[in-house]
Amino acid sequence: MFTIKITDLAKQLNAELFGDTNIVIHGITSIYNTKKHYITFLANKKLRFLLPNCKASAIIIDRENIPFCRITSLVVDDPYFAYVLFAKTIYNASYNSIKKNTKKNYISLGKNVNIGDNVTIEENVKLGNNVTIGSNCFIGKNVNITDNTRLFNNVTVHYNTIIGSNCIIQSGTVIGSDGFGYIKNKKQWLKIPHLGRVIIKDYVEIGSCTTIDRGTLDDTVINNGVIIDNLCQIAHNVVIGEYTAIAGGVIIAGSSHIGNNCLIGGATVINGHISICDRVNITGMSMVIRSIKKSGTYSSGIPIQQNKKWRKTAILTMNISKINERIKIIEQNINK
Repeated sequence: MFTIKITDLAKQLNAELFGDTNIVIHGITSIYNTKKHYITFLANKKLRFLLPNCKASAIIIDRENIPFCRITSLVVDDPYFAYVLFAKTIYNASYNSIKKNTKKNYISLGKNVNIGDNVTIEENVKLGNNVTIGSNCFIGKNVNITDNTRLFNNVTVHYNTIIGSNCIIQSGTVIGSDGFGYIKNKKQWLKIPHLGRVIIKDYVEIGSCTTIDRGTLDDTVINNGVIIDNLCQIAHNVVIGEYTAIAGGVIIAGSSHIGNNCLIGGATVINGHISICDRVNITGMSMVIRSIKKSGTYSSGIPIQQNKKWRKTAILTMNISKINERIKIIEQNINK
């Protein structure tokens, strides 16, 4: 288990320490899912309302937020950057522990497990009863795949992923890769370590060449009965509710929450950090940029037209602001 004294962490982050100097930290959590013996961080003052219920043993904050904090604090200029530095420490420690234990490859196999040719299975993997692993698959360390689940050929499942029972994962799919998370450090992009997992629950089907990224701190979760078509991108920390269906080519950006029993049409793009409630139907090629709080059918794609008509429509769209101003002037003249 990873451990670091709060005083050592304060030195590492060049932070001022306020509070208990005897705390030992086992890791870092998001401000949404805090727990004892872990440190969290507050980088957005809009989330101050979460501080009264914070269960973390310590928090990384800036000086502006000291009056709102009741637990041991590490005060820095940029809490988000400090979080990334600490996450890199945890990630490197975990990687080094993997290298030290490469000779201890323990695999737990249930009954009637079927493993194809050229499969790589790393340490501490658990495969349940009647699991099928197709040829050329890669299964990373600490992966748990439950009963009656089938992986077709050339599927990659990265470390710490949990896959439930009776799931089907088609060829070429990648589960548990790092999300697209970076922070700008002067002129360079600094990669944010992804310490979360992917959790796929029961009776889920995932099409070919779909990617599901692991969470940064919290997990990416695909709930019971979800079906996902080919060539979809599910970014880090996304949560998809039960029995939702997602057609091909859909892109869901990070930290979005999709409700239960939704239908997402093909080639739809869903913005990050938004929520879609239960029983929402989104027609194909839509662009969802705001949260949807009421069930129903939503559309935003432009239907196909003959090229000449489309050009006229495009010109009208580009001039809509001018047209709107002219209408306002006419309305004002009428009112006079």
